[in-house]
Amino acid sequence: MSFKKDSEDLFLEENKFKQDCAEFIKCSQQIGDTWQWINVKVCRDSMDGYMSKTHFKLKEKGIASNRGEMMTEALTCIHIEDVPEDSQVVGISAASEVIRYEYHVLYSCSYQAPVLYFRACFLDGRPLTLAEVWEGMHECYKERLWQGPWETITQQEHPLLGQPFFVLHPCRTNDFMTSVLSSLQKQNRNTNYIISWLSIVGPVVGLSLPLDYAKASSEQRTSAE
Repeated sequence: MSFKKDSEDLFLEENKFKQDCAEFIKCSQQIGDTWQWINVKVCRDSMDGYMSKTHFKLKEKGIASNRGEMMTEALTCIHIEDVPEDSQVVGISAASEVIRYEYHVLYSCSYQAPVLYFRACFLDGRPLTLAEVWEGMHECYKERLWQGPWETITQQEHPLLGQPFFVLHPCRTNDFMTSVLSSLQKQNRNTNYIISWLSIVGPVVGLSLPLDYAKASSEQRTSAE
């Protein structure tokens, strides 16, 4: 593993972040997921980028829309994933009942860690407020967030797009990832940092990774060796 060690913490270096993102996206393509890398021109001769995925799902029963009645409990358990066009979803449910999530993974030089940004809106264009994001979160994650390790969800400007996004604050990322990585090192096991990290923080905001990522990553490493 290529990590920078400061005292007892293991920090993710930017080059390692990009390498693991590239491997993650290869795994995503292999299993039919829809993550991609987006390049952004930050100045005349410089490019930066981030991982991105769009995800559709029916609203959680705790989130109230401005019009229409609440979906039944059975419908609220159904997830609509990987829908390429909004028009394909409208026929299934009213636009105010389907939420479009956009997830971005960026690198933070300040925290030397990946950061999960996301935004969400109904198909009629109304964005979810921070209160609605919290209301739609499963109770077990609300409790974990209040206790750490991820501190809280806030709203900030996207560092590359300059638009408002929600963000899982990364201040405790190195704490829990140091524990994860140290355990793997003791077992002489290599891992993809992004897969391990996103499998932990993603479900907090409705983003779950299929177990196929672990298998695909292992196969990639075996073939590379």
